[in-house]
Amino acid sequence: MYKQLIRCTALVLLGLFLWAGHAGAVDFEANTPAVTRLKQNMQQRHNQLAPFYDTGAVGLTRDGLIVLRDANAVPLSGRQAVNALVSAENQDRNALYREIALANNHPEWENDIRSTFAQRWIASARSGWWYQLGNGTWQKK
Repeated sequence: MYKQLIRCTALVLLGLFLWAGHAGAVDFEANTPAVTRLKQNMQQRHNQLAPFYDTGAVGLTRDGLIVLRDANAVPLSGRQAVNALVSAENQDRNALYREIALANNHPEWENDIRSTFAQRWIASARSGWWYQLGNGTWQKK
């Protein structure tokens, strides 16, 4: 009888665990007006950033942002424009992570969403682009 009670309790707990895991799935494709606007901004800006990814001037960070990784790869006359692009991109990326968390009704998920996107950005990067490893060092894809 005692063993059956333990087995039954274990099954109930397992069921609750599986249900909670399923209920907690993040909708990364949340489609709110804010998310749509941010994605459009980022898509338009991507064509301007792509050449800087290609030269290694701009790299993908481990925290889901981008950075001017090698300023020497950009002529001095163009650095202010690249810095403005990087700043605008990071502002939109931060807002995107926040908006997706809010769209999922879980603002506390923002850091997990950021981490997932960081991995996705790196996975979808072209060959030759630079990205930051977990320990902060840079690697060329």
